[in-house]
Amino acid sequence: MLWICKLLRISPPMFLRGFVSGTAVSTVVYAVLYASINRKAIDTASVQSNFEDINKLEQGQEILKYGFPDRGPELMYYTNHVLAYDRAKRTPVWVAEHLTAETLKGYASRKNEKFLPDPRIPEMFSAQNSDYQGSGWSRGHMSPAGNHKISKEAMKDSFFLSNIVPQNYENNAGFWNRLEMYCRDLTKNFQSVRIISGPLVMPYEEEGKKFIKYQIIGNSEVAVPTHLYKIIVAERKSQPVALGVFIIPNEPLDFSHHLTKYQITLPQLESRTGINFVPKLDLSKTVNLCDVHSCQLIEKGKFELYFIGRKLESANTLSRLEHVWKELEEKKLKPDKDLIDLYEKRHKEILMEEKRK
Repeated sequence: MLWICKLLRISPPMFLRGFVSGTAVSTVVYAVLYASINRKAIDTASVQSNFEDINKLEQGQEILKYGFPDRGPELMYYTNHVLAYDRAKRTPVWVAEHLTAETLKGYASRKNEKFLPDPRIPEMFSAQNSDYQGSGWSRGHMSPAGNHKISKEAMKDSFFLSNIVPQNYENNAGFWNRLEMYCRDLTKNFQSVRIISGPLVMPYEEEGKKFIKYQIIGNSEVAVPTHLYKIIVAERKSQPVALGVFIIPNEPLDFSHHLTKYQITLPQLESRTGINFVPKLDLSKTVNLCDVHSCQLIEKGKFELYFIGRKLESANTLSRLEHVWKELEEKKLKPDKDLIDLYEKRHKEILMEEKRK
C-alpha cells in the first residue's frame, strides 16, 4: 500500500482512512494500478476526490441495501441488429442496423417465420401476439425482415416482438415500407448505410396547452406510438458522411406525401427523445442526404410491381400463381424482365413440387 501512497503523494493515514468500503476501494485501486501500468498521468486531486466520495458510496449502498432498481440491459445484441428496449411500453426505444450490398445478399425467407415474444425479456415486461390480435394495429418491424436475408438466424431474430411496434397497417405496408426499400437502395450508391429506427410519441396542443397522449393495446398494455423515426447515416469513400433524419406519422400516407416533408435535424430528434444517437459523429462534417442523393421513394407503379413479386414468391399453387399474374392485367401494369423470370421460376418449382406429391 505504501508505494501507492507515494505514487499519489498522500500520507498513509489519510490513504488508509479511505479503506472502509471494499467495493469502492477496489475500484479506486484498480484505477490507480491501471494508470500506473499504462504510464498515464494521475490527477492526484481527482483521486483524492474519489476517496472523499467513498462516504457517499457507503451511504448509497446502505440506501440500496436490497439492490439497485433494474430497468434491464441497456443494449441487446442480435445476429444482425442491436436495440434498446422499453420495458414499460413493451416496445423498442431504438433499433440499429448496418446495411451494405453484401449484408443484403442471402436467401433466408420470412415465409415460415412467426412473430414471437423475445425469450430474453421477462414475460411481465414483454408484448404478446395476443396484444395485437383484434387491436386494429399491425406488427411493424423497426429493423425490417427484408434487411435480414443474410441468414435464417438473422431473419428469426427480426421477428422477436422486441423489434416490433404497433403500426398503422397502411403505413406499415405503404409509406414506411417504401422508406425501408429506399434505405436498401442506398447501398447501390454508398458503401455503408447505418440506420437507427424507433417509435415516438409527439405532443399535441389543445386549448393552448400541450399534452402527451397515446393508446395502449392488449393485456400487456403495449404503447402505440404517434410517430416513427428513422436516422440514416450513409458513407462512401472520399465523401462527407451523408445524414438524413425523419419523423413519420403513424397513420396512412398516400403517394402524394414526399419524404422531404418529414425531414428534421438530428438535434431536433435528440431533444425530443432525450437520446444522443450518434455521439461519435461530427455533425459539422456531414452533408444533407437529400442534397447528395434523391430522397425520392419508389413510385406507385413500381411499388405495385414489387408487391406482385412478393405474392408470386409466396404462391404455393398454380392457381394462386395465375391469379396473382392476372393482377398485372387488371392494374394495367407491364412486368419487367425480373418479374417475368420470377413467374417462370415459380411456375417450374410448383410443378416439380406437385409431381413429388
